Order: sequence, then C-alpha cells, then structure tokens
Amino acid sequence: MSEAQIILSHSRESGIVAIASGEQYPWAHTALAESGFQRDDDGVWHLPAGGTQTTVVDLVTCAKRHRASVHTSSRRFIGDAARDLARLLPGQWHASVEVYAHPAWQKDLVPWIWDSGELGRAVQSERIPYAAVLTDAEQGTTLFFIERTGRQLDYLVGAFSPEGPEGGYGDPHAPRSIVLPPFPGPAAQVLTDRYLPAYEQAVHARQTAAIAAVLGDIRPEHDTWQAMNASDRYSDATPLSAAALGASTELFLDHAWHRFLTVVDHAPTLLDRCRPATSPWPDDAAALSRLADAVIDAEALLDDIVHGGAVPEQERRARAWPAIETWLTDGDAFLRQARLSAPHRRPALPVTAPARPRTAGRPAYRSH
Repeated sequence: MSEAQIILSHSRESGIVAIASGEQYPWAHTALAESGFQRDDDGVWHLPAGGTQTTVVDLVTCAKRHRASVHTSSRRFIGDAARDLARLLPGQWHASVEVYAHPAWQKDLVPWIWDSGELGRAVQSERIPYAAVLTDAEQGTTLFFIERTGRQLDYLVGAFSPEGPEGGYGDPHAPRSIVLPPFPGPAAQVLTDRYLPAYEQAVHARQTAAIAAVLGDIRPEHDTWQAMNASDRYSDATPLSAAALGASTELFLDHAWHRFLTVVDHAPTLLDRCRPATSPWPDDAAALSRLADAVIDAEALLDDIVHGGAVPEQERRARAWPAIETWLTDGDAFLRQARLSAPHRRPALPVTAPARPRTAGRPAYRSH
C-alpha cells in the first residue's frame, strides 16, 4: 500500500466524501485540495455544493502526481451509518467522525479502549484510518464504532473507558464488543438489548471493585496508625515522639483522603441502586443512610476545596476523617448491597434523539 491513500465513500447528504490516510497523508491532502475538495471539522473532505465538477478520474490523475493512491469503499460513509444508529438509540446520542490519518494516531487509542473482545484486538492489530464516536453525555457513555475488516458490511462497536486511559485496555471488568449488522434498525436493537446493559453492568462492577480496593487500602494503614497511637511506639517497638506521631497522623489522613476521592466519585450512583429492603440484609438500610450522609459531607468539603478557595490542611483533615471513618466502619454493608444491585435498564426503543455537543475528555483526532 502506498504511503498516502485517499479513501472515497458516498454520503447521503454530501455525495462523494474522501478521507486521507497513510504516513504521508499530507500528499493526499494536497491532491484533494487541488481537486476542489474542502475539509470539514471532522477531517473529512467534501466537494462543495454547486462548486467544481471534479470527477473521480480527475482526482485519480491529480493523486498520482502527488504519489497518493485512490481507493473506493464498498460501504456507505461511516458518518451516515453512525448518525442513523444514534437517532435510534434510547437517550440523547451524538455521533461524530474521527480520522486517524497517521498510523501512530491509532496506536494512541489502545489505552483508551475498554474492551475484552474483537474490537480491542482490531485496534491493536488492524489498520483503522477512521471511525465514529457515539456519545451519550447524560449517561457518560462513549462508544467506538468501526467497520469490521473483511466481514461483508458488518460493524464493530465497543466502549471507551469511562475512567480515562488508566482504566482502559487490560481491565478485567471490560465489556466485550459486539458485531452490528449494517442496517440501523436491527443494529440499534442489538446495541440496546445486548451491549448497553452489559456495558452498564461492567461499569457497576468496576466502580464497586474500585471502592472495595480503596477501603482495602486504607484499612491496614488505619490499623497501623491506631496501634501506634495506642502504644506510642513504631511497629518495631521504637518509642514514638509526639512530633512523629503528629506527622504520621497527617500522612495517614492525607493518603486516606486522596484515596477516598474514588469513593466520593463512584458511591452516589451505586448507593442509588441499592435496595436493602428487598435484599437478604434489610437492616443495612441504616448503614447505607450513614454512608450517603458521609459522601454528602465529603462532597461539600471537595466543593469548598475546588471552588471556595484554600481550605487549611488541618481543617481539611478534621472534616474528611469522619466521612472516611464511616466508610471504614460500614463499608462492608455497602459492598454486599452494591454487588447485589443491578444497573437500571435503559428505556425501550424507539427513541429519537437530538444531537448533543461533544463532551470534554479524551482528545479527538483530526487530520492536520
């Protein structure tokens, strides 16, 4: 394959559209510009309405001069396919196209892809010059939609990590991508009935596991700190001065607060799903109420830190500790309730969704 390629497909609204690809993709850009194409914000090239009468033959001739090859896709434009799918999904979804003209840009996707199936392998081993991103900003869900290589007209869809690149590739909780048929109605049905519930269950499991890890991390440090306080000695029996005890207390509280922010982030949604009255442990209701109040207090502290100016460290530690202590005391009740709780199902089809603006977070790629 040449170092610069132009991939042509047909768009319902724009007619012929072109995407540049390859390590020398600027050569393709030059050929497209000289042939009268104009690039949009997504990095896709279009012929302007009522403009030049450029033909594919003209483009091929120009591309040859710039050492670029021209290929015609047998599929319709991926932006049309993604938008048709988004309109049929429950909720409010926005579809956009991303172009990974240089192969290195595709490699940057790997840590962001939250998948345990075919999509994750494809991103690592197959060339993907472009894709579509489906975003439900209200639910915080971002899906990755690509053409399935060598498999007729099918598509693959999976998810971007809701926690960013640190929680994407290799996460044991990641859902498995699914194959979608080329027709928007059946594709939306498969996505709604199978993938989205599995995705929500995976997010629920991962958030629950994250809170369990936080509590499991803080508890042994708390036990060590308590033992030092009680004995006025280090763990090796060396006498502990008042200054050293104060320093160890500050270090413990600072580390615990930093870790506890994961609980503040994930717990509200998980607590909302807990139904202790219908569980084998109805008496957990009181503990869950205390935990919810503790999260509210921690959220207020965090809001003061972020928006209210500097909070003195001593005040921060004094306000943070009661919330952390409550979770250390009652956290086991939360974990058994959360593991029993199932995410809410999404509304049934059909739902027509208006476009939403793109949310911030993972950087988008465009041909430069």
